[in-house]
Amino acid sequence: MNAEERLKIEERIIAMLKTVYDPEIPVNIYDLGLIYKIDLQDDGEAIIDMTLTAPNCPAADFIMEDVRQKIDSVEGVSSAVVNLVFEPEWDKDMMSEEAKLDLGFL
Repeated sequence: MNAEERLKIEERIIAMLKTVYDPEIPVNIYDLGLIYKIDLQDDGEAIIDMTLTAPNCPAADFIMEDVRQKIDSVEGVSSAVVNLVFEPEWDKDMMSEEAKLDLGFL
């Protein structure tokens, strides 16, 4: 895949990630800053490193499976691997300005 194709697929991945929500927070996981890395391989495999707002999040399995299924459905992605990481530890400074505004942090 060339650079232009990669960019378009990555944009579709980000758009899809913006449809995934933690059931307890009314902001998508991308704007919350929970996505640490999107690594799109030449064969179309998307490797996502993400975290959670808290290590003991009761919705962790649901959120991760939602991410995997939605990324799997993106045109140009052959498969999705979702890695849960806790380094660096998430904090509210990782949120987008829009998310901070929505949650009353600004």
